[in-house]
Amino acid sequence: MALNLAQKKEVVTELAGVAATAHSLVAAEYAGLTVAQLTELRKKGRESGVYIKVAKNTLVRRAVEGTSYSGTVDQLVGPLLFAFSEQDPGAAGRLVKDFAKDNEKLQAKLVAIGGKVYPASHVDVLASLPTREQALSQLLGCLVQPATMLVRVLAEPASQLARALGQVGEQKKAA
Repeated sequence: MALNLAQKKEVVTELAGVAATAHSLVAAEYAGLTVAQLTELRKKGRESGVYIKVAKNTLVRRAVEGTSYSGTVDQLVGPLLFAFSEQDPGAAGRLVKDFAKDNEKLQAKLVAIGGKVYPASHVDVLASLPTREQALSQLLGCLVQPATMLVRVLAEPASQLARALGQVGEQKKAA
């Protein structure tokens, strides 16, 4: 079904809003996937905070103008599915990578993050980015480690004194 001008403007406005706030973009070729498979992909996308849209490349080109994804316009060729990570930068990469394991017809075409465009092989790199919770726990571990080491250093003289007194006490008992 062809879209009229008002519907096209609505799609461009919607995509521009998502592209302005999204952390990353994965464009993938979806030719050969069934409607049921695409529905499953969209469901998984909603659960993981990924906005998925199948739209004409000309509409997407207009929508990403002026955003950090404007460098992708030259590579938008063929039927593409666009996955924008709205909450977690690696979510779109993980979604496409995991879904492509079971459905080889879904092929990543490009990855964009931080204003830079990367080839499809970088989906693995994007998918390996930690989630927000993982990154916070890693940061907390880095922050706690010096404090833990300081407590150990400060407690060591007292524990050495206690061990020495314990040994002296044992020696006096034995004598």
